[in-house]
Amino acid sequence: MSYFARNGKNANSAVLVNVTPNDFGSNHPLAGVDFQKSLEERAFVLGGSNYFAPVQRFEDFEKNVKSEFIGDIVPSYKPGYTLSNLNEIMPEFVSSTLKDGIKYFDTKLKGFANPDSILTGMETRSSSPVKILRNENLVSNISGIYPCGEGAGYAGGIMSASVDGIKCAVAVIENNVT
Repeated sequence: MSYFARNGKNANSAVLVNVTPNDFGSNHPLAGVDFQKSLEERAFVLGGSNYFAPVQRFEDFEKNVKSEFIGDIVPSYKPGYTLSNLNEIMPEFVSSTLKDGIKYFDTKLKGFANPDSILTGMETRSSSPVKILRNENLVSNISGIYPCGEGAGYAGGIMSASVDGIKCAVAVIENNVT
């Protein structure tokens, strides 16, 4: 997230790992919600069960050891943070993919994999864990309902949600819906 003035002392970014229904451990329609909930609960406990965020230096994350100190980059999360080993709460495929992604980004943006870079908590809500099905005309099984954007499972951010909204608006116009 960015504060209004965007004048924090640290740069902020998110690194996402793709997960699919095969990763949820269940075929239940809400298995994605359960997957997110499990990660969030583990992060809450690792942070101290007091709304502090679990944080870890990248060097320690890569070595799979709990951070014991903060280096040059000081976490900015309010209300506070707890030094942790984030590997303890993530599935192995998530932590290994994050490590590879951060190192790859460092080849494009030098310093991204700084040993003192801070990983903070778990952000599990980059897109909807549930998709409301729609047909080739973008209509759901209820006539006149056009599931659209992030909440309906058709986008993963503000730009893709905007594009999906335009697609649905065009479909409404083409289908002469008033």
